[in-house]
Amino acid sequence: MAIRAPYRSLRGISAVVALLAIGAVGCSDVSDAVDSAKDGAKSAARQRSVSSLDIGECYNPNSKAEGTVYFVEIVPCDEAHEGQVVGEFAIDEGKVYPGDDEVSAIADGRCPVEAQKYAPDTWALPKGVALFYYTPTKESWATGDRAVSCTYTVEKGTFTGSLDTAKSLKPEQTTYLKGSNAVYDALWAHQPEKDTVEDDLAGYKAQAKAVAAALDAHVKGLDGVKGAEVGKLRATLTKAAGNWKKAANAADADAFYIAYDPAFTGIDPSKSVAARKELGLATTVPADEAEVWAS
Repeated sequence: MAIRAPYRSLRGISAVVALLAIGAVGCSDVSDAVDSAKDGAKSAARQRSVSSLDIGECYNPNSKAEGTVYFVEIVPCDEAHEGQVVGEFAIDEGKVYPGDDEVSAIADGRCPVEAQKYAPDTWALPKGVALFYYTPTKESWATGDRAVSCTYTVEKGTFTGSLDTAKSLKPEQTTYLKGSNAVYDALWAHQPEKDTVEDDLAGYKAQAKAVAAALDAHVKGLDGVKGAEVGKLRATLTKAAGNWKKAANAADADAFYIAYDPAFTGIDPSKSVAARKELGLATTVPADEAEVWAS
C-alpha cells in the first residue's frame, strides 16, 4: 500500500510518501544495548500491516523517506504519536486495478467524509495535522487488497490523545458542524481546474450553485439552534447564499465577479468565531484557512 499526500489543504495538494525502514542501533555500552534490544522488540511487536489498520488506532510511521509503506508501529493513543486512523473503506471498482490516479481520486472523495464522522471539528485538530490516506498499490491489489485507511497525521512532531470527538458532541454542535463542513466541502470539491472565470465560466457557476445549496441546508439546520451569535451568523450566511446564487446565475464573467466577491467574503471562517464560541466549539481558525481568506 502507498501513502498518498494530504487529501487537500485550502492551498492544494502536495506530494508526500513514506518508506518502511526498520533498523537496529548499535551501542558499545551493554546496558544501553539491552535497553535498545528491548525497545526494538517492543517496536517490532507493535508493527501492523497498513492493509489491516482499524479506525481509532494511533501509530507512528517507520520512516519519512520516499517509497512504499508496508507496516507502521501501533502505539497507545495516550503516548506521543504522529497519526491516527480516522476512517476506512474498501474500494469496489471491479477486478482490474483502476490505476494510481483513480485510486487517489476515490480516496480524495471518501476520506474527508469518513474523517468527519470521527472528528467533525477540524478547528480542534492539533496544529500541523492533515488528512492522509493509505491505499492499495497495483501489487497489493493483485493479492486482494482493497482497503483504504484515512488518517490524520502530522508531518513534523507528534501529538497525544485520541481525535475521536464525535461521540462527545452535543446535538446543536453536531448540527452546526455538519452544515459548516458541507459548505466548505462543496466549495473545494467543485473548484474548477482553470484559474480564471473567463476560462471556465460554466465550471465556476457550477461551484457557486453547489455552495449555495450547501449554505441553504446549513441555514435551515441553524434555524433550530438557539443563541444570539448563531442568529447573527445565520443572517450572514443567508445573505452569502443569495450572492452565491447570483454568481451561479451570472450571464457573463463580469456579472460573476460582482457576485462572487461578497459571496466568498460571506463565508470567511472568521465570521463564525463568535457563534462557535457560543456553541462551545473550537474558535481558532486553522492557519491554512485563514491564509486563503487573507489573500
